[in-house]
Amino acid sequence: MTMARRTFLAAAAAFAARRARAAGAFGGAMTLAREVDRLRSLVIVHDGAIAAAEAFRGPALDRAVNVKSVSKTLLSTLAGAALERGEIPSLDTPVAPYLKRMIPRRGDPRLRTITLRHVLAMQSGLAPMAGSTYGAWVSGPHWVYDALAAPMRADPGTVRLYSTANTHILGVVLARAANLDLLDLANARLGAALDIRFAPWTRDPQGHYLGGNDMAMSPLAMARYGEAYRAGGTWGGARIATPDWIDTCWTPRTEPDTPGHRYGLTWFLWDVGGVRVAYARGFGGQMIYVVPERALTVAMTSDPARPARVDGHIAVLHALLSAAILPAAG
Repeated sequence: MTMARRTFLAAAAAFAARRARAAGAFGGAMTLAREVDRLRSLVIVHDGAIAAAEAFRGPALDRAVNVKSVSKTLLSTLAGAALERGEIPSLDTPVAPYLKRMIPRRGDPRLRTITLRHVLAMQSGLAPMAGSTYGAWVSGPHWVYDALAAPMRADPGTVRLYSTANTHILGVVLARAANLDLLDLANARLGAALDIRFAPWTRDPQGHYLGGNDMAMSPLAMARYGEAYRAGGTWGGARIATPDWIDTCWTPRTEPDTPGHRYGLTWFLWDVGGVRVAYARGFGGQMIYVVPERALTVAMTSDPARPARVDGHIAVLHALLSAAILPAAG
């Protein structure tokens, strides 16, 4: 059941004012969470209401923080909106016509076969611009051109190669299809519905907002976004995604870097004892978990300056969800 906007905001304000005292069934989970030194905040929404929330260290629950690669998942919502509005014909639409002069003249012919589906699924075949290659890429003169000019690693649609270049290309395509910059697009199609005002973030040398990194949301806003997906795409009566688009994004396609987890369209997918969990993940441990079968949404923020390995801090966050929060949700 989708909560009323007024009810959610009233509860959020109360929790923010007293830094959210953990209560009821989730008290044990909150106690464990406080001991995770890199975890900055935790918001648990159960049955459409905030059940527990606290900022353990760092900014308050209503203060926007850099959600890192959770931005990639936000962009997938904008992609769904573009498809629904007919701005882009289909998931199998090539991205090349939207990029025009950004494509190298003597580039790999396979560049023109890369589709919207490929960049959303991290299956473009482009060389990864993430991790050890990210810094050099964003220090370059032309992020889109440079990503397309690098030798391709695979045929489009064959293997998963995680790369922020994919979602940066996606962001340029979405902005050009809508004739809006990505900031205005995000505020119009996500911010207005979720009571968020996205602030300007990193741009490339050509002035395009970085697609897939550095957007900022508060932990409470992250929870609202997750709740909208849990409720079939709406929050407070406003729609940000269709149920069909959510199903498409949550359909497993590839194996990511975490054993036992799958990847859809910018969403990670996980089966926890037969319970399906979809989650967005950002560098350092910025997380939005959505568990429709348990009427549960969980937002977590962590220190954004410290890498989080999938067998380190990310594993701790997964364990907090699977061993403490999910059992308490019934």
